[in-house]
Amino acid sequence: MGTSSYVLAGDARSEAASLSSACHGADRAMSRHAAAKAWRGHEVQAELAERGIIVKSPSRRGIAEEAPGAYKSVDAVVEVAEMAGLARRIARLTPVICIKG
Repeated sequence: MGTSSYVLAGDARSEAASLSSACHGADRAMSRHAAAKAWRGHEVQAELAERGIIVKSPSRRGIAEEAPGAYKSVDAVVEVAEMAGLARRIARLTPVICIKG
């Protein structure tokens, strides 16, 4: 919710090896429990608001569990996918709002 997203296109040269699939996220760097101990929801929400990102959620704990620092670097994950020939970047998207259910 605090990092960019990418639109990727598959690479026809590696379609068979990748089973026509590419990564759909950066994956967690820490568990939800560990993230909830490391961050406070209202602090994450305030930090993101300073960057112009609105976060709406019924749960402050849910915001803490999903803190940007709880995830691996999406930029690094996309770079590896490109270097491996699995996909190529089409567009980079920056968040303006995040709604957690």
